[in-house]
Amino acid sequence: ASFHEPEDGALDHQIDMPDVPPPEELQSENKLVEDMLDQLPQDIARFFSLARPIEMRPVAARNRLSPTKQDPVQHIWVKATAALPDELALHQCILAYASDMTLLDTCLLPHGVGFMQENLQTASLDHAMWFHRPFRADDWLLYTQDSPRMSGARGFNRGSIYTRDGELVVSVAQEGLVRIRSR
Repeated sequence: ASFHEPEDGALDHQIDMPDVPPPEELQSENKLVEDMLDQLPQDIARFFSLARPIEMRPVAARNRLSPTKQDPVQHIWVKATAALPDELALHQCILAYASDMTLLDTCLLPHGVGFMQENLQTASLDHAMWFHRPFRADDWLLYTQDSPRMSGARGFNRGSIYTRDGELVVSVAQEGLVRIRSR
């Protein structure tokens, strides 16, 4: 945890938000999964049929049942599904929850591996967040993710979370255990 009283600083910069389509032009993750529920194992289909507190809209939809190899980068619009009170700590907690939903998947992308594979074992080893500016978790936020390294059964992943108008509000880093089991 890092505690700091807000203050004005003379130095200020950020990496620009990627140019991606707005969330209104994208299909929700729920709809993408709903279209393939009949192809999923029963326990996974039941999990995805539950009401979700976070709505996600991936910029590039991918086939979770038959993933293909791609660059270790993904962009996903996220927001809470319900309106929230004006309490920054609550918005930070909700975004902390949401930030763990897709980040570890990023290191699987260049391998054509998906979390629905029965022989895949994953676990978050650490997850750190830096809150740069206030934001609302019930407004759309762009979660850009990359994975610069995967080796030794560990995947390292980073995330940047932007408001709709391009303000970088949160940075995230995570290392996860990722194993392909032999049986």
